[in-house]
Formats: sequence, structure tokens, C-alpha cells
Amino acid sequence: MPVRIRLQRHGKKGKPFYWIVAADSRSKRDGKFLEKLGIYNPNTNPATIDINIDNSVTWLQNGAQPSNTARRILSYKGVLYKKHLLGGVTKGALTEEEAESKFKAWTEEKANIIAKKTEGLDKAKAEAKAKALAAEKEANEKRMMAAAAAEAPEEETAEAVEATEEAVVEAAAETVQEAEAETKAEEAQPEAEAKAEEAPVEEAKAEEAQPEAEAEAKAEEAPVEEAKAEAKAEEAPAEEAKAEEAPVEEAKAEEAEAEAEEASEEAPKDKE
Repeated sequence: MPVRIRLQRHGKKGKPFYWIVAADSRSKRDGKFLEKLGIYNPNTNPATIDINIDNSVTWLQNGAQPSNTARRILSYKGVLYKKHLLGGVTKGALTEEEAESKFKAWTEEKANIIAKKTEGLDKAKAEAKAKALAAEKEANEKRMMAAAAAEAPEEETAEAVEATEEAVVEAAAETVQEAEAETKAEEAQPEAEAKAEEAPVEEAKAEEAQPEAEAEAKAEEAPVEEAKAEAKAEEAPAEEAKAEEAPVEEAKAEEAEAEAEEASEEAPKDKE
């Protein structure tokens, strides 16, 4: 009776759960089995595998043939490696202690690899969770801002619209003013050029007219100077008369002083 080490399906639809069994190859997949060797749960990451290594080695030594999936699981858990080491002990290449120490070292190394993988998966989960929380927070903030904007008074919206319209009108007016200024500048340019051409001619005329204007100004100033001279001539006799009257006034002043002295001399005599 050939024995097969294979998987027996359990669990609900979409989430299978397997037993690792040693069963008759002629029995149904989910039928009778000879011995349950372990379990295999592919729904976790990494997959959960729990197997009886010694019993599995015994079945392999007795000639049981694993299925392809069961062979990979047995290799992953070190069952095939332990069978190889026990074969070396049987042949005398190794002692049981050496075989056991090698298997133990292999098991520890495998456990470290699995632990690192689990740690990396946990770290990735934590990062994904943090990103999800950040995205949810940002979405909540945007939702709150949208609600606040929707609850804002309609007057503010109207004021904003009016301000926008005023800004547009002012911009249009500035554009029109700039266009008018450019047009005026273009129109004034020929006149400025013509004036620039006429300027030398006018300067020449002004230079020619300057001597004539100076002569006319001198001719107009001549009668004024003559009138001033006549007024000075008329004032001269009056000044001369004043000069003649000065000695007479001095003589009168001397007589008045003499009288004052005489009066002062006579005053003490009267008192006596």
C-alpha cells in the first residue's frame, strides 16, 4: 500500500486551511488518512506551518512519497535536511550529536530569516497605516474647509464678486488710458519735430530783433532821465535858499542865548 504525504483541505470558501497528513494514495483527498503530521495556513504572511518533524522523517524513511506542495513544505521546515543527516549517521559519516547540532544551527538560521521577514512586513504595515492616517486627516481637513466655505454668508460672496468686477473695470480703464497716452504721444511727435526745426529760425529772428529792442528801450528812457535832471535843477535854488537862511537862523539862536543869560543874572538880584 503506497503512502502519500499530502494536503487535506479545510476552512471556508476563499480562505482555505490545510492539514498535512499521511494517507493511502487510493483514498480521496479529503477522506481517511493514516496520521496527521501538521497544519499549513496560507492566509497569514508569512504562512503559518506547524509540523511534527520526527514523525514526518519516519514516514519518509519508511517509503512515503510527498506531493509537490508537501515536499516544498517539508523542505522549508527542514524535514528533508534532517532525513539527509540521519542517512549520514546510518552510513557512519556523522554521529548523532553532530547531526543534531547541525540541524539545530540550521533551524536557528532559518528562524532568524523568518524573524527579519516578519519585522520588515510589520514595518511596511506601520508605514502604510501612517500614510493612510495622514491621507484621511488631509481629506477631513479639506472636507471641513469646504463646509466652512459653504456656510459663509452670501454677502461676503457678493462683496468678493463686486471687488473682482471693480478690479476688472479698473484694469480696463488703465488699459484705455495707456492706449490714449500712446496715441497722444504719436500725434505730438510730428509737432515736436516741426518745433525743433523752427527753433533755429526763431533764435535767429530774436537775435536780429534784440538790437532794435535795446535802441527803443534807450529812446524811451531818455525823456525820463531829462525829466529827472529838470527836477533836480528846480530843487537846486530851494537848497540854495535854505543855505542862505542858515546864518540868519544861527544869529537868532545866539541872540536868544544872550537873552537867556541876562535873565539868569537878573534873577538873583531880585531875590536880594
